[in-house]
Amino acid sequence: MISIPGQYGSIIQKMLQSSQKQSVVTEDNVWQEANIVNRNLFYGIVEDLMLPGSGVLGIEHLVELYQRAQAGQSCLVMCEHYSNFDLPCMTNLIGKAHPDGQKIVESLVAIAGFKLNEESPVVLAFTESFSRIVIYPSRSIEALPDSPEKDEELKLARRINHASMRALSQAKTSGKIIIVFPAGTRYRPGRPETKRGVREMHTYIKTFDSMVLMSINGNTLHVTSDGDMIDDQAHRDVILYGVGPVINCTEFRRKAEEKCPEGSDPKQFTVDQVMAGPDELHEHNEPLRQTLLAKIQPTA
Repeated sequence: MISIPGQYGSIIQKMLQSSQKQSVVTEDNVWQEANIVNRNLFYGIVEDLMLPGSGVLGIEHLVELYQRAQAGQSCLVMCEHYSNFDLPCMTNLIGKAHPDGQKIVESLVAIAGFKLNEESPVVLAFTESFSRIVIYPSRSIEALPDSPEKDEELKLARRINHASMRALSQAKTSGKIIIVFPAGTRYRPGRPETKRGVREMHTYIKTFDSMVLMSINGNTLHVTSDGDMIDDQAHRDVILYGVGPVINCTEFRRKAEEKCPEGSDPKQFTVDQVMAGPDELHEHNEPLRQTLLAKIQPTA
């Protein structure tokens, strides 16, 4: 089980009991609606793990993005990714940060890898707390070993991803805001490749109207260097989400491609420019987080 303090055991048991248990992903169930019962239970864990001072900086930019989505634009959030608790902490704080916060939360749809469904019943019970479109990530495809079964797995991956793109096309034109973690995996300290945006993110930038870049300072669930998601370690921390100004995706892509050095891949360069935004927000917001941490008593 995920290493969470024992007092949350009863919450986890309730989440397992109310789980929808869609552990097998096919092209027929890539759209998975939030399990609201589990979301509210999940909040009982993350609200205890997030220390005083946790919040959302730049919430007005997310409100503007939401307004654009309601007006018919396709809207995107590109966010740093440190743990599987990033999304519950984010939505919990957004819901409290603005009078329209809960409406924004209900509009959010995450792009999620299929492994979150298949990893374990506990991870699935957590994951299904949020509306998401399930994909077969390129990293997972590339990691497949050569074997007689590989061709069949590749066919499954293509079917899942084709269905996911259809679901995405419908969601982004119906007032939803799509959340993407452009690195495609959780960041692991000492492994900088886990924080580099994957080239496929260029497609999102190309096909959406507006986006915001989001940073995360602090972490309530540390990724273990070795082991599966189920081995991650929970702990208390001050969590700050930083939201940058709304960006026109077409203009962003044009400027990035103009700056691309000769001989470089313009798509990867554009994605690298996306990743630079949350990095800057992260560095800017960390001194504030450290100040907030210093104010907390050792017994917190």
